[in-house]
Amino acid sequence: MPGAQQTAPNLALLGDIGHVMDDGLFVFLERQLSRYWNAFFLMGNHEPIGSSWPIAKSRVRGFADRMERLRSLSTIGRFVFLDQTRHDVNDTVTVLGCTLFSRIDPEAAAAISSRFVDFQQIQHWMVQDHIDAHLSDLAWLNAQVSGIPRSEPNRQIAIFTHYSPTLDARAVDVKHIDSPVKSGFATDLSTEECWKNKSVVLWAFGHTHFCCDFTDDLGKKIIANQKGYASFPKKAFDMKRVYFAGETRGPPGLI
Repeated sequence: MPGAQQTAPNLALLGDIGHVMDDGLFVFLERQLSRYWNAFFLMGNHEPIGSSWPIAKSRVRGFADRMERLRSLSTIGRFVFLDQTRHDVNDTVTVLGCTLFSRIDPEAAAAISSRFVDFQQIQHWMVQDHIDAHLSDLAWLNAQVSGIPRSEPNRQIAIFTHYSPTLDARAVDVKHIDSPVKSGFATDLSTEECWKNKSVVLWAFGHTHFCCDFTDDLGKKIIANQKGYASFPKKAFDMKRVYFAGETRGPPGLI
């Protein structure tokens, strides 16, 4: 995003930003900290390419630690690595973030394993590992969303994930509605606590190469503002777009 105009105090980068084995990714991320109060970052399925998930996470956590030390000595913004992470933006708005992964359908497992780069270029990563990671992230989200309203009933929650949490037609490119590998991109979470709870006011995601912005029947904003591949950018992507989380229109998050 060279030359991007800052239009909000918070930036959310929801995966597939770069490869963690490329130091250029961290140069880019550090540059954002001179422009934003908070830069939220979570990993998509492209970040660990050429490595493994544990190594990739370790590199990002190392960067986060370095930035936190630098922040104590300067005026740069905060880098927030979202890996089953809660971050309170202010007294009323909380961000919950994780990769989420997806619940791959058994009948699609072979096709997804052979076609998706995840299972070809990420070390020690199989379909069952992906499903297990999804179940872990989902259990964490449900526990957080269930617990926060009980202890802080006025707190509003924004959830950031890489993978899509919905099969709503408004969130899916019409070309892919009947795709046999769609469970590698999205999971229907409509019966889950993290989706149904009214404290969740916004859910933003990436991965699908499709942009959307709508309010569901629970009053929750569903957002995907995806740039797409460099060679095939999405016309609907808006680098200057600002989204507000919470009824008070407090500090906005730029997704």
